[in-house]
Amino acid sequence: MSTLEESLRSLSERVKSHSSTMATEEAAKTAVVLPFLRALGYDVFDPNEVIPEFTADAVGKKGEKVDYAIKIDGDIRILIECKPISMTLEKKHLDQLFRYFTVTKAKFAILTNGRTFNFYTDLEEPNKLDARPFLIFDISDLQPTIINELKKFEKAAFNVDAILATAERLKYTSGIKQVIAKLIDDPTEDFVRLVAADVYEGRLTAQVKEMLTGVVKAAFRDVIMDTVKSRLTNALADTQEVVEKIEDAAPEEPDVVTTPEEVEGYMIVKAIVRDTIPGKRVFMRDAKSYCAVLIDDNNRRPLARLHFNRSVKYIGLFDGEVEERVIIDTLDQIYEHSERLRATAAKYASV
Repeated sequence: MSTLEESLRSLSERVKSHSSTMATEEAAKTAVVLPFLRALGYDVFDPNEVIPEFTADAVGKKGEKVDYAIKIDGDIRILIECKPISMTLEKKHLDQLFRYFTVTKAKFAILTNGRTFNFYTDLEEPNKLDARPFLIFDISDLQPTIINELKKFEKAAFNVDAILATAERLKYTSGIKQVIAKLIDDPTEDFVRLVAADVYEGRLTAQVKEMLTGVVKAAFRDVIMDTVKSRLTNALADTQEVVEKIEDAAPEEPDVVTTPEEVEGYMIVKAIVRDTIPGKRVFMRDAKSYCAVLIDDNNRRPLARLHFNRSVKYIGLFDGEVEERVIIDTLDQIYEHSERLRATAAKYASV
């Protein structure tokens, strides 16, 4: 686990356990925001790097301040506005950030209440802050994908182009996920009509709409649960067979040791692609330098390589012309490359 991930996990636990004591804006700043910035490598004790109560000229309201501004290579690059942890973040809280974004060289703005973090940039119009964040997360529920995105904001690795390369995709992904989550909890009348159109032919009276709304909510959740259960069941069902095959197989090279981590990595890859290619066609072949995941146990049909026999772990991907090695900190991060793994499996599906 990287130093950044360790620090963020610790901060996440703090918010889970002590959020009730962070009722004020100042408490959120001290207990969460400053440690968050420090985890990213910024010197919170250097007012030339992390500037508290930042003001700038030509702002719409005289004397107005932004809670923090981060200076990188001599320029203001990130603006931060904090609210109490009990406050729901809304568009109206962006007013100060909007004004400051246009009169500084800031490229990113963060609005947070100490639990929820909203990251903004200017994807729609240069030097004008977007109204919709491109990255949203709850620090008390950190996911591997979020930690990977936050690595791009570390002081030592800060690169505007690298962040913007994925910002637009993240922006729409986050927005769509929010819409889906809202539909699950509170489906709209239009959505109920859409999904019920092929299964209910009668007139949609108020009573019927109320009934169908409840049915849609239940069905939505059931589909999600059934999908998760199916994947877990199929993966677990294969585990014993895979382990037995690995144990019975003679090693192709002397001194090759197949680790539990490699077996788990193989099972994750297999579970990801099972909807694209039958699981019985996915094989594991271990070697000294890496563990290969092959289609049809054929070296000419590589699906992935697990480079786990070193301090820094990589997964090798083959959706291009040559292997591309991608650093991973945890096995869960393999799921972040699901689309690429399925694309590779699809190349062999009809062979």
